[in-house]
Amino acid sequence: MEFLIAIIIILLLIIIPNIKIVPQAKNYVIERLGSYYQTWENGLHFKIPFIDRIASITTMKEIVKDFDPQPVITKDNVTMQIDTVVYFQITNPKLYTYGVENPINAIENLTATTLRNIIGELELDQTLTSRDIINNKMRVILDEATDPWGIKVNRVEVKNILPPKDIQDAMEKQMRAERERREKILQAEGEKKSSILIAEGEKESAILRAEAKKASQVKIAEGEAEAILKLKQAEAEGIKLLKEAKADTAVLALKSYETLSKVAEGEATKIIIPSNMEGIASFGTVLNEMFDKKNNK
Repeated sequence: MEFLIAIIIILLLIIIPNIKIVPQAKNYVIERLGSYYQTWENGLHFKIPFIDRIASITTMKEIVKDFDPQPVITKDNVTMQIDTVVYFQITNPKLYTYGVENPINAIENLTATTLRNIIGELELDQTLTSRDIINNKMRVILDEATDPWGIKVNRVEVKNILPPKDIQDAMEKQMRAERERREKILQAEGEKKSSILIAEGEKESAILRAEAKKASQVKIAEGEAEAILKLKQAEAEGIKLLKEAKADTAVLALKSYETLSKVAEGEATKIIIPSNMEGIASFGTVLNEMFDKKNNK
């Protein structure tokens, strides 16, 4: 009985470790008697003791590898440090296991040599401004080269480009000069716009002042004309009232003298007065007839 229990315990110790549960996004590569047998995906599996063995465990997730900076030389003989980030995924666990020894190290070396070849065809300025072109070329070359290893390169990114210190200083000076140039251009454009606005404002102000002066002069002229008209109307009304009151010749002559005195206020006015009163009376009569004619009109 004890022997049977011992056998059962031994069998359990042998069988239980060979029951495997493969988690999600993992693949187990199984060898049987030293040769590739099959690939286990997620689920419950049983491995034959002493015959089957797990050759490798691979992840089906996307893998991100940030490789150390690599020294590269541009077409115009400038040495710089460039580090890259590679995003890849294992598509065939069998090829990944048996295709190449140490696949990550192989990808790193392949990335370094590909980067040197691409940068060697570009000058410094092109290298600094052509990251997308470099990324696309590297992705295509790496994806094609790693396909026999069961690897799919999804994306390659140039992370940092570090030129030599003297080149960095020269680039900073150039950028500073460019910023100063743009600042001066913006300042000049602002001053130009300001001058234009000031000139337009002065022009509009002068136009408004001229229009105001014109309107003022028109109002003054209209007022003077209206005053003269009122004065003449008042004089005509006065003569009409005298005539209706049957004023004698002396009164008319007196009014005529008052009128003449107003007319004589002009600098260039000359008046000839008769020497006798009869002439004055007759002169008044003449003026009276003149005013009558004026009123009749």
